[in-house]
Amino acid sequence: MTVYSFSHRNSLARGALSVSSSANANGSADVSTSNRNRGGGGRNRNTEASSSGQRASKIPRTPQKKRTFSSTTTTTTSLSASSSSSSSPSPSPTASNSRSSSSSSPTASNSRTCSARGTRAVELLPVYLTDARAVDCYCPEACPDGALQLSVAENQMLEDLLVPAVREFASASSSSSEEEDNQTFYADMIYYQPTPGRPSLRRAVADYLRRILSLPGSLDAEGLVVGAGCNAVLENLCICLAEPGEGVLIPTPYYAAFEFDLVARARLEIVPVPTMGHHPEVAIAIANDDDDNLVAVPPEAYYPNRSALDAAVEASRARGVEPKILLLSHPNNPLGVCYPPSVVRECIEWGRENEIHVVSDEIYAGSVYRESATNTDGPTFESALSVAAGHPRSDGKADDGLGIGPYVHFVYALSKDFCLSGLRVGAAYSENPDIRLPMQKLNDLCQISSQTQLLVEKMLTAPSASQDGEGGYWSTDDFLPEARRRMKARCEKLESCLNEAGIPHLTSDSGMFVWMDMREFLPAREDGNGSGEESQETIDKRERTLYLELLQKHGLLFTPGRSMKNELPGFFRCVFTAASDHEFDLGLERIVNFVNEKRAP
Repeated sequence: MTVYSFSHRNSLARGALSVSSSANANGSADVSTSNRNRGGGGRNRNTEASSSGQRASKIPRTPQKKRTFSSTTTTTTSLSASSSSSSSPSPSPTASNSRSSSSSSPTASNSRTCSARGTRAVELLPVYLTDARAVDCYCPEACPDGALQLSVAENQMLEDLLVPAVREFASASSSSSEEEDNQTFYADMIYYQPTPGRPSLRRAVADYLRRILSLPGSLDAEGLVVGAGCNAVLENLCICLAEPGEGVLIPTPYYAAFEFDLVARARLEIVPVPTMGHHPEVAIAIANDDDDNLVAVPPEAYYPNRSALDAAVEASRARGVEPKILLLSHPNNPLGVCYPPSVVRECIEWGRENEIHVVSDEIYAGSVYRESATNTDGPTFESALSVAAGHPRSDGKADDGLGIGPYVHFVYALSKDFCLSGLRVGAAYSENPDIRLPMQKLNDLCQISSQTQLLVEKMLTAPSASQDGEGGYWSTDDFLPEARRRMKARCEKLESCLNEAGIPHLTSDSGMFVWMDMREFLPAREDGNGSGEESQETIDKRERTLYLELLQKHGLLFTPGRSMKNELPGFFRCVFTAASDHEFDLGLERIVNFVNEKRAP
């Protein structure tokens, strides 16, 4: 069998499996099987043994590099500009040399009941989440001057459609042809479930993904693991691909909580990939701009390419961190745009050539609501799975699934497209045979309840109510089109306001975000308009001052760009779906008031 690059932790996960696990037709172990008799009362003993996880003999642990952290999060709740020297006070441990060791950390040393690693996990959370919990939020009656929450990626625009539908699915009988009787709860649901998810749910998810991603073929359901949210399945996937201390490359700016998701327990190193300097025309223009003549940053400036990836790998290795994963957010959070197919293809080809795994996080794939304003080389959105499909195997054998090869992987969840962040339903997909079994076993730690699995299966397989018996599905033919229509209308309203106010921004085509350029309103440099290079600490301080002014004085809580490792200060992510219609309109008024006040003579 061809052995591909994967982590030593795979062996640990495999070793923890029950020796009684049987091999299925595809050669992978059947980690856990559901009770075959729908009404049967007896537990499947192989299932019980497998799920309880008999431990194998100890395997020597890989030596781990010592990590350093400092405790800063506890000071950020004051929301003062001096509480953090950066708008990103929780960077990855390798992103800054200023972090003191945990032994000198006040929080770690003063705690008698919490472990140091527990404390460090909290420190990895983005500061804007702390700020969001520390401020008085807007309430029309009780707190009319409170802050409007426009920084956390939730969609509050679809309750009227979603809640009644979910209630109906929860009470409806299953329509699955596998069910011997039409019940809302089956006897086998009280027992341990198949570790990667119930087979009928995995097939439903695979078919749903084929529809929304417009895939050229069907996913192999055996490569699909359904777990408790995108962060959980992403963490497990990356544990299977890399060892503690190895690197995850992420183009900047990126979703700040990746630093928590992949560092807190997986103990990986985040390696930011700056891109602007690797697009010559953009780099020259930005280098020559000044505070009185700011150059608009086009979306192309954020696209990763070979030059940017090679430079990031070289810099990472110079720090003693070996990159093993390239993580793409596509459609992109926080930019609100899709990478063109050519960019995705270049990343995949580069990853294969360098034996670096490419993980495509496509959690916003169902929220592409208009054509790209700049992409001319193909559709606005093309999944990495489609781009990678048809890759020939080195042994010449045919693949089950799309044929994406061992170095391309995929994660998704229902939290964004379906606004179901509370249900905790995520999915990871890989056609790498070496990691399938470890992924399934690790999912023991984050399985979804059997009742939620059945609910989601019903939701994804429910027939369309608008197709007049012509086929179709509620999920992809009824709900998502209306969701996209509402998101597009809300986005256009925000962009119209920004255009009238003269605030540059990217033209969004997907997701919940508009990426705003508010450099005009940054405080002046402490050295005046000096031409010398500005320190990162000073840059971060200036952005945080603007961020706190927007929050404290104008009640606008945006996501600061530097918390997402943006290369330039003064950029903010606005989550335009995170508010009611009334709150959103009030937010537009507050943006206009802020601009007028700042530009007043």
